[in-house]
Amino acid sequence: MVPLDVVVDGERFAEGVDLSPEGLLDALTGNADVSTSQPSPAAFDAAYARAAASGATAVVSVHLSGQMSGTVQAARLAATTAPVPVHVVDSGTVGMALGFAVLEAARVASGGLPVPATLVAPVPPAPPAEGRRWFRRRVEAAPLPPVDDVVAAADRGAAASRAWFLVDSLDHLRRGGRLSAPAAALGIVLGLRPLLTIADGSVVVAEKVRTRRAARDRLQAVVLDDIKARPAARAAVHHLGQPDLARTMADQLAAWAGERLVEVVVCESSAVLAAHAGPGLLAVVVTDA
Repeated sequence: MVPLDVVVDGERFAEGVDLSPEGLLDALTGNADVSTSQPSPAAFDAAYARAAASGATAVVSVHLSGQMSGTVQAARLAATTAPVPVHVVDSGTVGMALGFAVLEAARVASGGLPVPATLVAPVPPAPPAEGRRWFRRRVEAAPLPPVDDVVAAADRGAAASRAWFLVDSLDHLRRGGRLSAPAAALGIVLGLRPLLTIADGSVVVAEKVRTRRAARDRLQAVVLDDIKARPAARAAVHHLGQPDLARTMADQLAAWAGERLVEVVVCESSAVLAAHAGPGLLAVVVTDA
């Protein structure tokens, strides 16, 4: 994993390493100047080199939408000098919509099962030290799938995922260039609570709602409609500093969707996503199971 940077009042923090979502929430509510920065090509150079050194014969490098970040371009630049072939995938999305794409690619890359490792252990029961025997047993791993299959799995996982989200204020998205000024005016000037989604790699307004409570109800309704349109689904509920609200929504979705929803997870938003969405973020991602 190659982290993006979050810049708080001019100080850089590596996401997930130096800055937690809780720390970012404190900065946002404290009116700090918060922005984000993509990884450098050198960071990808190092990651690809580590993969090659560990025995990788190819790399599938999956990233957040190129419409929202230059991360994909940095990854592609580093790929040109990598010691093994690198296939860069622009997921066209963010959050667990990206996460589900990565998990689908990882599942295909491992042949659908965890790859067995070499087992080294003493033969039980252990004899006296001078007579102790050791054995090495190699468990044959399944053949690796073609790298194109892994790339296709990442593309398929991203295409199958849909994300909707609510924020307390659209100003953070507007200032960060992730939402157009006319769209942001719906909330900033008109006082509406738009339901947002990702389309063609960008944040767009899906529906216009009057109040926060009505927006939450509409979010649940849209998500349930999406789940019911799939043979089976997985979902993730993102939040920023609202674990109880997120858990309640997850429980309600599980109860209402029934067996069609095979898994629902609750996870705090990443620091980078939270930096652009701002306090009050509540999002739901749905994908195929």
